[in-house]
Amino acid sequence: MFQGSIGRSDLPRGNHQQLLDSIVNELWPLGDEMRFIPGHGPMSTFGNERLTNPYVSDFALGIDREVNEALKKQEETRE
Repeated sequence: MFQGSIGRSDLPRGNHQQLLDSIVNELWPLGDEMRFIPGHGPMSTFGNERLTNPYVSDFALGIDREVNEALKKQEETRE
């Protein structure tokens, strides 16, 4: 996963749905404050990606949840 992206799934043996499922089921349970360092690009948090990533945001995946107030403030600060 990258800030604002998830990487490619169109390569041989790639599986887009499996990639999405892995992120949602394996990474999101680690918590919104969990920071990650991608293979390239800037560091981010899972919470920020759940708010803003066009591929795996809660909105993009149709997930309805209460957004942590700290994350809302973090996102407002970036804008």
